[in-house]
Amino acid sequence: MHQTQRTRRTVMRTIAALTLGALVPLSAAQAADKVKVGLMLPATGTFAALGTAITNGFKLYVDEQGGKLAGATVEYATVDDESDPSKATENANRLVTRDRVDVLVGTVHSGVALAMARVAKSRDTTFIVPNAGADDLTGSLCSQNLFRSSFSNWQPAYAMGKAAAERGHKTVVTLTWNYAAGQEAVKGFNQAFTEAGGKVLKDMALPFPNVEFQPFLTEIAALKPDAVYVFFAGGGAAKFVRDYAAAGLKDSVPLYSSGFLTDGTLKAMGGAGEGLITALHYADGLDNPKDKAFRSAYAAKYGMQPDVYAVQGYDAAQILHAGLKAVNGDVKKKAEMRKAMAAARIDSPRGAFTLSPAHNPVQDMYLRKAEGEENKVIGVAAKALADPAAGCAM
Repeated sequence: MHQTQRTRRTVMRTIAALTLGALVPLSAAQAADKVKVGLMLPATGTFAALGTAITNGFKLYVDEQGGKLAGATVEYATVDDESDPSKATENANRLVTRDRVDVLVGTVHSGVALAMARVAKSRDTTFIVPNAGADDLTGSLCSQNLFRSSFSNWQPAYAMGKAAAERGHKTVVTLTWNYAAGQEAVKGFNQAFTEAGGKVLKDMALPFPNVEFQPFLTEIAALKPDAVYVFFAGGGAAKFVRDYAAAGLKDSVPLYSSGFLTDGTLKAMGGAGEGLITALHYADGLDNPKDKAFRSAYAAKYGMQPDVYAVQGYDAAQILHAGLKAVNGDVKKKAEMRKAMAAARIDSPRGAFTLSPAHNPVQDMYLRKAEGEENKVIGVAAKALADPAAGCAM
């Protein structure tokens, strides 16, 4: 009797052990079959449309892969960052600690993105920036875990400075809002323009988001530069261009900018933007198969044409996919995944690009001309332009 009981207990322990052993690899396999993406983007406020476009682009690419990247089902957690830097650290921590996201994606506002970068680094979370252009993200804050699918503020501005000099201009005046993005853009433009022998007569700035431009327009007319470079976006950009034309300067002093001056604002300019020349990493009329397919798919899914923000979201998903392919969808293999992301060649609608050692796109900067409500490509302002990544020690 006792022998029978011992035999039964032995059999039961063996079955339990076998059952537990079978469950362990199953659990690990399940973990490797999923990747959770935290989308921290603006859903309200001034930049809401930009956040929507980035989200649409990211999800379009994932949907094109059947909802999976390298066999891993993509799940989402979302937070409206409200473009508020004071809430950024709390919001990012919520996604990483409460929602346990594997990858953090965001955002538009550079101040918010800088806070996200610090949280992501402290938590060793893979972080992809699909817009914010702050030079420090791939400069002094560069990290093995941080990747950008968009641009640095320096890139389109430097390209525009180079193009302005090549167009024969010798003197220039600059004007921007007195904030980081504007300051970095002016610095990039001035670097290229002066390297080519040009002279900056004066750098001018007004407080953000002030749109009282008349005193500056009067001073520009008095200084009589060959050209003017500005950095404005959104409603402020539309008003500046209207005011510039109304002051009679449009036909006498050529106006240049990074592409954000005219992206999404040409209609509001009421014709005053016609003919403006800008530089950016995306344009209307790019003659490549990827862009044509992307535009068609985006329009079919969302009922509108994509913009540069949608492209950046789409390519953020492509960068993540490149990493996941190298680890067969196992997002926990961070080092191997990030190494593959850094080495990826992305077949983007903007044209193929790679990432610099600081993980910023090495990309063509297009020269664009405003025609109607489109920014049509008319040339390449800078080929395969890499950000200098000042301060990066990775």
